[in-house]
Amino acid sequence: MNRYLNTTLKRSLAGGALLGALALSGSALTGAQAQDGAAPLPMGHKPTKCFYASQWEGWKAPNEHVMYLRVNMHDVYRVDFATSCHELTWPDAHLVTTFRGSDSVCTPLDLDIKVSDGGPGGIPEPCIASGITQLSPEEAAAIPKQFRP
Repeated sequence: MNRYLNTTLKRSLAGGALLGALALSGSALTGAQAQDGAAPLPMGHKPTKCFYASQWEGWKAPNEHVMYLRVNMHDVYRVDFATSCHELTWPDAHLVTTFRGSDSVCTPLDLDIKVSDGGPGGIPEPCIASGITQLSPEEAAAIPKQFRP
């Protein structure tokens, strides 16, 4: 092998080893931060439990940025949207949901929601979920009656 290729190969291997070491130290740091509670959940909130799409029983939207879901008769989840989802509050609005693979909902990425106004030939508006939170019974009871799912 010529001298130039040999030097380039050594530098590439050394750079790869350095990147690998940095990646390992970064993941160790992230694990340590998580154990120390660097980003705790808000007081009173537990991590969102997963649910299956078949357990989703109803929804209501108080505005263009929030939707409440009723799951398993007693659980209420709040879904926040990254942008306005204008058709959510229209009287004839209905959801068009798509699940690819598993129908479990654990994170906002699991929700593929579009809203249609119900008219013929209407084009469903995509709504991008940015957060999903299971509400406590007290928080669910505090939702105004007309917006409870």
